[in-house]
Amino acid sequence: MLRIYAFRMNEAIRRDAEAPPGPAGLPQLSVVVPTFNERDNVTKLFRRLETALQGIGFEVVFVDDNSPDGTWQVVRELARQDFRVRCIRRIGRRGLSGACIEGILASSAPYAAVIDADLQHDETQLPKMLSLLQAGEADLVVGSRYVEGGSADSFDRQRAGASALATEVAKRVLRVKIADPMSGFFMIRRDRFERLAPQLSTQGFKILLDIVATARGDLRVKEIPYSFGARLHGESKLDSMVALDFLGLVLAKLTHDVVSLRFLLFATVGSIGLLVHLGVLFIMLKGFALPFAQAQTCGALSAMTSNFILNNFLTYRDQRLKGFAILRGLLLFILVCSVGLFANVGVAFSVYDQEPIWWLAGAAGALMGVVWNYAMSGLFVWRKR
Repeated sequence: MLRIYAFRMNEAIRRDAEAPPGPAGLPQLSVVVPTFNERDNVTKLFRRLETALQGIGFEVVFVDDNSPDGTWQVVRELARQDFRVRCIRRIGRRGLSGACIEGILASSAPYAAVIDADLQHDETQLPKMLSLLQAGEADLVVGSRYVEGGSADSFDRQRAGASALATEVAKRVLRVKIADPMSGFFMIRRDRFERLAPQLSTQGFKILLDIVATARGDLRVKEIPYSFGARLHGESKLDSMVALDFLGLVLAKLTHDVVSLRFLLFATVGSIGLLVHLGVLFIMLKGFALPFAQAQTCGALSAMTSNFILNNFLTYRDQRLKGFAILRGLLLFILVCSVGLFANVGVAFSVYDQEPIWWLAGAAGALMGVVWNYAMSGLFVWRKR
């Protein structure tokens, strides 16, 4: 027994000796890295951060959205080798903005940086960004592609055009006064971020734009140039949904966050559902000569089904239902919206009875269930688990 105990003690001492030495005291900088299917990049990024931040106490907080490629497993293994690495594995939640918010709020340093895992951001700029914050010259430092010395030459023509358009919209509509509000590479004082965090959207991809727009000029911002690199591994997460996220964020900030981004997306889907509703109602009335009450019921059920599918794909894609859960979610969606359906048919039939204009009656009935459907959807169908 003594030999076994001695052997284990020697092994523990050896492992401690092999562990990389870390800086004394608490970290000065927390680097937050949102990830999804980036297993080939995370170790390379950490080694680059080690080189760039020599002499600076830092930690790296990887926030992984339960990547199918097992990114979180690679991060966990890295964390076993170096105590400066931490992993937050999110289940049932998706989205870059939400990941950044959770990562910064979980950090322990007075300054927090956000950098992508795809190796396209220039980590060598981090010490300069940190020195500006520590010197009190800024509250937020942005890595910019569009100030003198910066570059986005790796963009193809389509992405360059979309980035330029979004930047111009952000500047003109939201009166954002920085050159690159769409940047995903920045560093901020954590105490300032924590004041803004309750007002930030957990959806979408443009966390920096949200921060700057929410602060409404109350942050001292500096921009430093960097060259946006080419992705080495994996695929870009940007798709057509990013455009809708961006437009929703702009509208939310225009209303001073009275209307949430999620509600705006839900309302957009509801507008499409209204067209489905009226289309089916017209077909049932004119094509199949059904009585109005039955035709209205068909239109409502069709709209509810299309709304569920689109909301699952768009509005609640960070909590998207998959597999058998889709059927269960659809049935639950119809069930919880049944009160709205009865009100829908009742109001529409009452309007039609007084004024037999099919589209007016159908629209009046459909609008009755909007608020109920939104509240019940978030409470029962796509509730966070």
